[in-house]
Amino acid sequence: MAALEKNNIYTARIEGYSSEGLGIARIDGQVVFVHGAVRGELCRVLVMKVLKNAAFGKVTELLEPSPERREPDCPYYGRCGGCDFRHLSYREELWAKRQRVQDALTRLGGSDVEVEEILGAADPLYYRNKSQYPVSAGKVGFYRARTHDVVDIEHCLIQKPQADAAAAALRDYMRDFAVPSYDEKTGRGLLRHLYVRTNRRGESLVCVLANGERLPHEEELVGRLRRAVPDCVGVVLGVNTRRGNTILGERYRTLWGADTLEDELCGLTFRLSVPSFYQVNHDQAQRLYEKALEYAGLTGRELAVDLYCGAGTITQVLARRARHIIGGEIVPEAIRDAEDSARRNGVGNVEFLCGDASRLAAELRQRGLRPDVICVDPPRKGLAPDVVEAAASMEPERIVYVSCDPATLARDVARFAPLGYRPVRACAVDLFPGTANVETVCLLSKRPD
Repeated sequence: MAALEKNNIYTARIEGYSSEGLGIARIDGQVVFVHGAVRGELCRVLVMKVLKNAAFGKVTELLEPSPERREPDCPYYGRCGGCDFRHLSYREELWAKRQRVQDALTRLGGSDVEVEEILGAADPLYYRNKSQYPVSAGKVGFYRARTHDVVDIEHCLIQKPQADAAAAALRDYMRDFAVPSYDEKTGRGLLRHLYVRTNRRGESLVCVLANGERLPHEEELVGRLRRAVPDCVGVVLGVNTRRGNTILGERYRTLWGADTLEDELCGLTFRLSVPSFYQVNHDQAQRLYEKALEYAGLTGRELAVDLYCGAGTITQVLARRARHIIGGEIVPEAIRDAEDSARRNGVGNVEFLCGDASRLAAELRQRGLRPDVICVDPPRKGLAPDVVEAAASMEPERIVYVSCDPATLARDVARFAPLGYRPVRACAVDLFPGTANVETVCLLSKRPD
């Protein structure tokens, strides 16, 4: 087998997609990840980097284009790292995402469960209800792919118009008052991120994350943001003086208006503070939670536990059909939001606990609880091993795993297997059109002894 050589051009057929949305080809028996390629295409590929087990390249000539290829609809595509699939039809994007979940569960999870379907979005544009713009070198935009270099973005096809308007106002404020942006390398500078959350009614909560307790000309900034976003309900300053690239603040100060935003989801009203987790695609989140409720199989007699409950969204949806449900979350502000929302929604059969998932799972086990259903919706890194063990030791009949990363989901599915749980159903839900990210709902059932 001849070794691939950097800067050489090869002819290759694209077989599928990587987890990051790159085309996959095999050249002389070696895997090559190809930027900008579409499944089924025959193309000429320039090899740009050769590693021990794989190589990376880009398309230089299309010999047989795919009918699923389209002209990218975003002028920043290829420079901004936010989207991966703007060169594909939406139908092909959904195929790639469903296959990604299936491959992960089969190859990494060692499971024969079939991904039943992928629920695509009715509208794949302007869906993000939470936008987080990094600020660097006077720019307000998004990171270039695989870097922390910020690309100035004036108009994004997946963010709400209110968010782009707030970004433009912050950009002008920085220029007019010579406000320095934060430098990750030196730890100096002031402005770090702009955060905008927008509800179904078009109201927005704006948070400016800064490396300091105060901003120059705060009243002027508030005025500019309010003019740019007429339905803004509040402007908050998030103080983040930690080194590195973490986004959210250590503490918050309201500059004007409210420090929370209300939104309706699945017929319930939720209060959302800046740190509270809430799915970024409202309409698709409803479908995700409906699928989670279906998999939970609740009849009104069950005790359920919801770990990583965020603002209590899934918890309160499950509460409709459970006897009692306990939600756990590490972010204190999110727990306060969840308790407030439950009171106002008249959901009385819920209990919220604040703490790390590992500690809460161990605590619930020590209390001798035997929930019928456990729901987990962890961050991208998945479940810690002790959470897997504690959840299984409570011996629920069913575990509903909501995941934003197929790889860590599959890893955890493999961890549950020797503890007596196997996946019996799985479904993908596209909450992030245009990007390679995908949500999954997986039902694990306890094997009979």
